[in-house]
Amino acid sequence: MNFIRSVPNVVTGLRLIAVPAVVMLLLSNSLTAAFWIIVAAGISDGLDGYLAKRLDAVTRLGTYLDPLADKALLIAVFVCLATLDLLPGWLVCLMILRDMLIVCGVLLSRVTALGIMVEPTTISKLNTFLQIFLGMWVLGQAVLAVDVPYIVGSLILLIVLTTLASGTLYLFRWTAGYGVTAARGCAEVTGE
Repeated sequence: MNFIRSVPNVVTGLRLIAVPAVVMLLLSNSLTAAFWIIVAAGISDGLDGYLAKRLDAVTRLGTYLDPLADKALLIAVFVCLATLDLLPGWLVCLMILRDMLIVCGVLLSRVTALGIMVEPTTISKLNTFLQIFLGMWVLGQAVLAVDVPYIVGSLILLIVLTTLASGTLYLFRWTAGYGVTAARGCAEVTGE
């Protein structure tokens, strides 16, 4: 029974292991192979979540491993696409800065016990979906040697807007949460 409950984490681990393979394939210009591994990784992302719920196998490890595997693959792919001049480097920097903001918020919450919530927002989920779609679109265009005007530019604009909106929303939530926590702390100290 324990083996069956570990299957979702194994699937997630395989996705994490795929990251160096995808990077090597992209940088060696084996775009078709990289594209299909990324497609398989995308399918595995849905599969591990489905299995975790279906098998009642949601674990603490899985809740950390799944977003780590997703972000590692996404950032690796985008850095490679920027290196191959298929995407602008500034876009990758913006994405990484937002992710660093989220990680810093989580770490700050853990270190200071402020209780900062880092639950994904709807705009954040949309942002991640658009990033995945852009990466797949750009790679698919390169593999198929097809160019559809305005799609990439439109996706980049949407990603910039949703990245800025979700980053701002996280900051707003955290600062509001910090204010509430600080006010509670003052009330406890002063006895109010």
